[in-house]
Amino acid sequence: MYLKKNEAALTPPMGWNSWDCYAAGINEQQLLANAKLVAEKLKPHGWQYVVCDIQWSEPYAGTEPGVEYRKFAPLTMDKWGRLVPAPNRFPSSKDGVGFRAIADQIHDMGLKFGIHIMRGIPRQAVHAHTPIFGTDRTADQAALPASVCNWNGDMYGLDPKEKGAQEYYDSIFQLYAEWGVDFVKVDDICSEHMYDPAIYGEGEVSMIRKAIDRCGRQMVLSLSPGPALIEKAWHLEMNANMWRLTDDFWDNWTQLCRMFERCEVWESHVKPGCWPDCDMLPLGRIGTGFGKGRDSGFSKEEQRTLMTLWGIFRSPLMMGGDLEKLDAWTESLLTNDKVLGVNQNGSEPWQLERDEKHAVWMSKAPGEELFLALFNLSDEAASVAYDVSQLKETYGRTFAEAEDLWGDRKASFDPEKQMISVSLKAHDAGLYRLF
Repeated sequence: MYLKKNEAALTPPMGWNSWDCYAAGINEQQLLANAKLVAEKLKPHGWQYVVCDIQWSEPYAGTEPGVEYRKFAPLTMDKWGRLVPAPNRFPSSKDGVGFRAIADQIHDMGLKFGIHIMRGIPRQAVHAHTPIFGTDRTADQAALPASVCNWNGDMYGLDPKEKGAQEYYDSIFQLYAEWGVDFVKVDDICSEHMYDPAIYGEGEVSMIRKAIDRCGRQMVLSLSPGPALIEKAWHLEMNANMWRLTDDFWDNWTQLCRMFERCEVWESHVKPGCWPDCDMLPLGRIGTGFGKGRDSGFSKEEQRTLMTLWGIFRSPLMMGGDLEKLDAWTESLLTNDKVLGVNQNGSEPWQLERDEKHAVWMSKAPGEELFLALFNLSDEAASVAYDVSQLKETYGRTFAEAEDLWGDRKASFDPEKQMISVSLKAHDAGLYRLF
């Protein structure tokens, strides 16, 4: 079971997710339009997932500008209490097809398909006493009505002690397998704010893991929001492939700076099949579904810092911007094969130094080479330097050259002194391969 879980994501997943741009209102046309652009522009560089985020079962989600979730909105559901796509938004889902037709199209593009779900069972099913597939139980008998998300009231938690709870999860993941789903993002299940024995998501995570293992289809399991509890690292590593280190990450420098601290806490837990997740990349055109479409608020230097940290830490890479409005600068960030190679091919990421003005990260490169990232965290241009000789004991060797992986941040490297330094603008970063 454990090895099978890891094999779903031996490298950090790379893809596109609809949330940052479309919020709860994504429809079939928008989803497939972005999928085609993932295939055309990003797939040659290793990107492969297309993920439909929250509220796909709600017919009128996204129809009220600025409203993320409509309280007690009716959801589209089958007779077993399983949510299915709203056919007015996803026309190909009619007649019980679900997401199968969309998944087929995405697979035909050489990509993989993912969906978002909330933990638990629809309160709509609980109130209607719908039967649970394959059992003599009904939704109300397996639910925990006191366990409700504080920002989306669509679901009640499932009680792991009750017959029917595991069977409900088994039934929905069997449905997802029939649809051809490759990636499932489960929400309201991975946060320090849930650290209450009555509602903490550990029991439901375990049930979800069992359901995936039983469904007959390999799926990446991504947990959100966050911050995840480091005390639960053992359980996350046993059950999930990705888990969020933060609440929703958006395009402001303060949040980006805090991510250095979060990565430091989780750096020793990065390994094949287990990817602490810094959240999506709010790059390009975002926010349309929130009624305030805008270009990313990050400066170009901050965007480079974002991609450098996510890259060397080996976070999953999930683009959040509208690919139909992809600009040349953003595309260059997402298609730099040398930078993406750090994310996909590095190992054992480690923070070497950090204070309020700078940070230095490393990860092992294939062979005996080294990836090194230098960050200027200050509000002014500055030189950032690092004495690489400190790593001689770790590597058993010295280095002769430093390759600039961004291509326009050439560093000064002294092979005799093993000293690297680079002049960086405020909030900027450089990324290097030492060999």
